[in-house]
Amino acid sequence: MNPTKSFLGVSSGKFLGFIVTSKRISLDLEKVRAIQEMPPPRNIKELRGLQGRLAYIRRFILNLSGRCQPFTKLMKKGVLFIWDGDCQKVFEEIKRYITQLPVPVAPISGKHFLLYVRAMDHSLRVLLV
Repeated sequence: MNPTKSFLGVSSGKFLGFIVTSKRISLDLEKVRAIQEMPPPRNIKELRGLQGRLAYIRRFILNLSGRCQPFTKLMKKGVLFIWDGDCQKVFEEIKRYITQLPVPVAPISGKHFLLYVRAMDHSLRVLLV
Protein backbone atom coordinates (compact mmCIF):
# COMPACT_ATOMS: atom_id res chain seq x y z
CA MET A 1 0.00 0.00 0.00
CA ASN A 2 1.30 3.43 -0.93
CA PRO A 3 0.31 5.63 2.05
CA THR A 4 -0.28 9.37 1.78
CA LYS A 5 -1.62 12.00 4.17
CA SER A 6 -5.10 13.37 3.56
CA PHE A 7 -6.28 16.82 4.57
CA LEU A 8 -7.88 15.37 7.73
CA GLY A 9 -4.63 13.79 8.86
CA VAL A 10 -6.01 10.30 8.18
CA SER A 11 -3.65 7.88 6.49
CA SER A 12 -4.85 6.69 3.08
CA GLY A 13 -3.43 5.11 -0.04
CA LYS A 14 -3.86 2.99 -3.14
CA PHE A 15 -4.27 -0.72 -2.60
CA LEU A 16 -5.10 -3.21 -5.39
CA GLY A 17 -6.69 -0.52 -7.57
CA PHE A 18 -8.75 1.03 -4.78
CA ILE A 19 -8.26 4.13 -2.63
CA VAL A 20 -8.42 2.99 0.98
CA THR A 21 -8.87 5.24 4.01
CA SER A 22 -9.88 4.49 7.57
CA LYS A 23 -13.46 5.57 6.71
CA ARG A 24 -14.12 4.09 3.26
CA ILE A 25 -12.99 2.37 0.08
CA SER A 26 -13.34 4.10 -3.28
CA LEU A 27 -12.19 3.43 -6.81
CA ASP A 28 -8.97 4.71 -8.25
CA LEU A 29 -10.01 7.27 -10.87
CA GLU A 30 -7.45 5.82 -13.30
CA LYS A 31 -9.46 2.55 -13.36
CA VAL A 32 -12.68 4.45 -14.05
CA ARG A 33 -11.03 6.56 -16.77
CA ALA A 34 -9.68 3.42 -18.48
CA ILE A 35 -13.21 2.03 -18.84
CA GLN A 36 -14.67 5.37 -19.94
CA GLU A 37 -12.08 5.73 -22.69
CA MET A 38 -12.53 2.20 -24.04
CA PRO A 39 -13.96 1.88 -27.53
CA PRO A 40 -16.79 -0.62 -28.00
CA PRO A 41 -15.53 -4.22 -28.15
CA ARG A 42 -15.05 -5.52 -31.71
CA ASN A 43 -14.65 -9.18 -30.86
CA ILE A 44 -15.08 -11.72 -28.05
CA LYS A 45 -11.55 -11.13 -26.71
CA GLU A 46 -12.17 -7.40 -26.25
CA LEU A 47 -15.56 -8.13 -24.65
CA ARG A 48 -13.87 -10.45 -22.15
CA GLY A 49 -11.42 -7.64 -21.36
CA LEU A 50 -14.30 -5.24 -20.68
CA GLN A 51 -16.08 -7.80 -18.52
CA GLY A 52 -12.88 -8.39 -16.55
CA ARG A 53 -12.54 -4.68 -15.81
CA LEU A 54 -16.18 -4.47 -14.79
CA ALA A 55 -15.90 -7.56 -12.60
CA TYR A 56 -13.02 -5.90 -10.77
CA ILE A 57 -15.26 -2.98 -9.76
CA ARG A 58 -18.53 -4.97 -9.48
CA ARG A 59 -19.12 -4.06 -5.84
CA PHE A 60 -19.59 -0.44 -6.93
CA ILE A 61 -22.06 -1.19 -9.76
CA LEU A 62 -25.62 -1.95 -8.72
CA ASN A 63 -27.06 -4.99 -10.57
CA LEU A 64 -24.03 -5.50 -12.81
CA SER A 65 -25.17 -8.93 -14.01
CA GLY A 66 -28.59 -7.57 -14.94
CA ARG A 67 -27.09 -4.60 -16.75
CA CYS A 68 -24.70 -6.79 -18.76
CA GLN A 69 -27.37 -9.19 -20.03
CA PRO A 70 -26.78 -8.29 -23.73
CA PHE A 71 -23.06 -9.03 -23.29
CA THR A 72 -23.80 -12.46 -21.81
CA LYS A 73 -25.68 -13.44 -24.94
CA LEU A 74 -22.57 -12.76 -27.03
CA MET A 75 -20.43 -14.96 -24.78
CA LYS A 76 -22.38 -18.15 -25.54
CA LYS A 77 -20.60 -20.78 -27.58
CA GLY A 78 -21.53 -20.82 -31.24
CA VAL A 79 -23.09 -17.33 -31.22
CA LEU A 80 -21.85 -14.90 -33.87
CA PHE A 81 -20.36 -11.74 -32.33
CA ILE A 82 -22.61 -8.87 -33.43
CA TRP A 83 -22.36 -5.67 -31.39
CA ASP A 84 -25.92 -4.37 -31.76
CA GLY A 85 -27.82 -1.36 -30.44
CA ASP A 86 -28.68 -3.06 -27.14
CA CYS A 87 -25.01 -3.79 -26.46
CA GLN A 88 -24.01 -0.23 -27.31
CA LYS A 89 -26.76 1.20 -25.12
CA VAL A 90 -25.65 -0.89 -22.12
CA PHE A 91 -22.00 0.00 -22.78
CA GLU A 92 -22.81 3.73 -22.76
CA GLU A 93 -25.04 3.40 -19.66
CA ILE A 94 -22.24 1.69 -17.73
CA LYS A 95 -19.76 4.38 -18.77
CA ARG A 96 -22.19 7.06 -17.52
CA TYR A 97 -22.96 5.15 -14.32
CA ILE A 98 -19.33 4.79 -13.25
CA THR A 99 -18.85 8.57 -13.33
CA GLN A 100 -21.16 8.79 -10.27
CA LEU A 101 -20.28 5.64 -8.36
CA PRO A 102 -21.53 5.21 -4.80
CA VAL A 103 -18.87 5.08 -2.10
CA PRO A 104 -19.29 2.16 0.32
CA VAL A 105 -18.73 3.04 3.97
CA ALA A 106 -18.68 0.96 7.13
CA PRO A 107 -22.04 0.45 8.86
CA ILE A 108 -22.73 2.50 11.99
CA SER A 109 -23.09 0.32 15.06
CA GLY A 110 -26.50 0.55 16.74
CA LYS A 111 -28.37 1.79 13.64
CA HIS A 112 -31.23 -0.18 12.08
CA PHE A 113 -30.76 -1.76 8.65
CA LEU A 114 -33.28 -2.29 5.87
CA LEU A 115 -32.85 -4.93 3.18
CA TYR A 116 -34.62 -4.39 -0.14
CA VAL A 117 -34.75 -7.41 -2.46
CA ARG A 118 -35.93 -7.52 -6.08
CA ALA A 119 -35.90 -10.77 -8.04
CA MET A 120 -36.14 -10.81 -11.84
CA ASP A 121 -35.86 -13.56 -14.43
CA HIS A 122 -32.19 -12.85 -15.16
CA SER A 123 -30.85 -11.19 -12.00
CA LEU A 124 -31.32 -10.47 -8.32
CA ARG A 125 -30.98 -7.04 -6.70
CA VAL A 126 -30.35 -6.52 -3.01
CA LEU A 127 -29.89 -3.15 -1.34
CA LEU A 128 -28.80 -2.80 2.27
CA VAL A 129 -29.76 0.57 3.73
